[in-house]
Amino acid sequence: MQKKVLVLLADGFEDVEAVTPIDYLRRAGIEVTTASISGSLTVTSRWGGIKITADAKLAELLKLETNIPDAVILPGGMPGASNLAASKETGLLLIKMAAAGKLICAICASPAIVLAPLGLLSGRKFTCFPGMEEKVTDGVWSDSRTVTDGNIITSRAAGTAGEWSIAVISALLGETEGKKITETILLIS
Repeated sequence: MQKKVLVLLADGFEDVEAVTPIDYLRRAGIEVTTASISGSLTVTSRWGGIKITADAKLAELLKLETNIPDAVILPGGMPGASNLAASKETGLLLIKMAAAGKLICAICASPAIVLAPLGLLSGRKFTCFPGMEEKVTDGVWSDSRTVTDGNIITSRAAGTAGEWSIAVISALLGETEGKKITETILLIS
């Protein structure tokens, strides 16, 4: 059965942290759906001002009450991470996914800004953008580039987006598949 991943997009997202997992996961044969957390399908990135037209709006996907995805991707960037954290729908989805043991994957500011306030890092090893770990009072911070603790996969910043995406692929499809993509794209890990 094909794995399904939902990438949440909020205005101000970090360009590389959103596009890299979309690209790598699709190369691995994973079904990726992008979802805007706002009222518009068009979402604008932080640095490049890149406009992405999402596949769906998160609020509409939640109304469908279909099976939840195998994983959710939370790009970082500011104010993107803050916008994700302010989204009621994002919080509801993450709590539902955590209860189901599904993968929750966050990078840059998102582990500290989005996951920690929901209690999803409590007692967990995690990483995030340098300095943001100070916002997490009940997690176990690591300076590793990418950290997997159970169903939570975190990473540090745009420069680790490739490794983080491979960690997600490996968690969903196995390390052999992750290694195939690593070799295909010549990613040094």
